[in-house]
Amino acid sequence: MACSVADSGFLFLASKKRPIHSTRIAQVASSGTGTYCLKWESLPQIRSKQKSCLISLRKTNVVRAVAVPIAPSPLDSAEDRKRLSEMYGFRQIGEPLPDNVTMKDITETLPKKVFEIDNGKALKSVLISVTSYTLGLFMIAKAPWYLLPLAWAWTGTAVTGFFVIGHDCAHKSFSKNKFLEDIIGTLAFLPLIYPYEPWRFKHDRHHAKTNMLHEDTAWQPVWKEEFDSVPALRKAIIFGYGPFRPWMSIAHWWLCHFNLKKFRPNEINRVKISLGCVFAFMAIGWPLIIWKTGIIGWMKFWLMPWLGYHFWMSTFTMVHHTAPHIPFKNCDEWNAAQAQLNGTVHCDYPSWIEVLCHDINVHIPHHISPRIPSYNLRAAHQSLQQNWGKYLNEASWNWRLMKTILTICHVYDKEQNYVSFDEVVPEEAQPITFLKKVMPDYA
Repeated sequence: MACSVADSGFLFLASKKRPIHSTRIAQVASSGTGTYCLKWESLPQIRSKQKSCLISLRKTNVVRAVAVPIAPSPLDSAEDRKRLSEMYGFRQIGEPLPDNVTMKDITETLPKKVFEIDNGKALKSVLISVTSYTLGLFMIAKAPWYLLPLAWAWTGTAVTGFFVIGHDCAHKSFSKNKFLEDIIGTLAFLPLIYPYEPWRFKHDRHHAKTNMLHEDTAWQPVWKEEFDSVPALRKAIIFGYGPFRPWMSIAHWWLCHFNLKKFRPNEINRVKISLGCVFAFMAIGWPLIIWKTGIIGWMKFWLMPWLGYHFWMSTFTMVHHTAPHIPFKNCDEWNAAQAQLNGTVHCDYPSWIEVLCHDINVHIPHHISPRIPSYNLRAAHQSLQQNWGKYLNEASWNWRLMKTILTICHVYDKEQNYVSFDEVVPEEAQPITFLKKVMPDYA
């Protein structure tokens, strides 16, 4: 039985004497033309003196009523996406990717040349990193004290390039010689005190389960139940997800890569080899630095650039996958194509950072296929823009983007994605309110 309805912002019976309670509604169906039928098992007969307001109850228990559909997600509207982009510091927030699009559909649109490994380009990236890192150490040695922060910033960014080289090696996208890849990857990670194989195993799981609750090995939202269960650690968690978040990869590095219990039995031997290499570097390299330059020299030449590297490691990772509109989902709701294309952020940085870090922030194609070498990421991104551009999240690095992440993206919420600490525990969230006051807000 068809039901014709009028548009309204309220839900009520035609008699206007008896409101419809949503808890009594058994079914809401739409004909696709703005017509809605509401059914429930039993409804008392309503009488009115006005014939136009009479509702006759038949065996089908169908009632004429005014109904309004559930409001669409803000991401469904171009106007709302534009508003959110400006609010969060994005250049573009992509519209939701349809459920029927698969990773294969996306990958097949990429040109085959972006998957090609070029040993010459790989060698060029090594030369860029070695040269820029050597220049950074020279600047640290020669710079007066007031220019040391600039020298550390350069050197920390340069050594991040070593990480990107090892990152490509771990994905088997650096060299055609796979044994050579493992050697270069191990050596590239040594100045960072990163064990190559443990990181590779953890990072592969990040790619396989990007933004999947409990499973993604990169940034996860804070769980309110766990947050409430450790009152003594709340302040540390708030600082960690707030002011100290650009260095929180240090905690991830320590907790996730040196504990053998976190790895599968078939991974243990390779993990032990990598740990042995790291400990050997520390046992030989650190004493040599201290012997030549003293403890202050160790801090100047190794510790400060290492902290600079972790600034980029933390910042890049959280910008890639953290935003108020990007959800973390349970495994039964998770969609690979949506997580990798729709849930990864492309962010442009100043050109000197892009060069020293080998375009690692051209990150969406890397999540479509980790087998794309870093020197082919820009060509792959151009292809994605042509074929899937309306679904992409894109930004240029700015203070508003950072402020959004540091002051909003804290506690997991299924409906809102994130709830800020100052909403959950306002009496303890002074670090967050402080950031909201002092951080610039320009995009």
